[in-house]
Amino acid sequence: MDAVIEAEIPLAERAYRDLKHAIVRCEFEPGERLRVDDLSKRLDISSSPVREALSRLSEQGLVRALDKRGFRVAPLTVEGIADLTRVRLLIECEALTDSMANGDDAWEAELVAAFHSLSLVEQRLGTQPVALDNNWSERHRAFHLATYAACKSPLLKELVSGLFDNAERYRRYSASHRTSEKNKRDEHQKILKSVLSRNAAEASALFSKHILATQNTVSQALLSLSEKK
Repeated sequence: MDAVIEAEIPLAERAYRDLKHAIVRCEFEPGERLRVDDLSKRLDISSSPVREALSRLSEQGLVRALDKRGFRVAPLTVEGIADLTRVRLLIECEALTDSMANGDDAWEAELVAAFHSLSLVEQRLGTQPVALDNNWSERHRAFHLATYAACKSPLLKELVSGLFDNAERYRRYSASHRTSEKNKRDEHQKILKSVLSRNAAEASALFSKHILATQNTVSQALLSLSEKK
């Protein structure tokens, strides 16, 4: 059944999904040239859908379109994570407030289920690093997006999703160059509790702290890497 569904997905959409996952998971280095012919062979898809996918990814900030010179993976910089964090604070806190104002019982149930799913994989991983585990990353993303799911603005939710993917790439890249990692389960649990209580001020403060902590961790990693070069 999955193979049939996959076959029904338009080629450009499949190329977009596959390339986005690869870029977010840092399978390509920041600034790396993305050659359409090479990607076509990698994905076993013709060049036209690949170009369309790369154009979409450039609109989301994951890829840079070079004037008549193709595409490159977007760079990762201290200035970039600072700008991304600023926009995330503006957009995500607004989406969160709207979501809490409009969320119903079904939304709460989905949010609790997403947190439980995230907790289960963290328990299985134990003391192992979670940041680079794809299963954990997928459930982590699902939990965060579940908090915004009741937001009434489709545009806000689309922006939140794109911003999260950009932040995830920064997080994954910095995590791959760290020797230690902080477990954020307690932070997620506090966020869940405040969101379920519909305490907008507390939830926004916790989310802001959560996002700023990511910026701080990523910035330290990027600065450390630049000193080693």
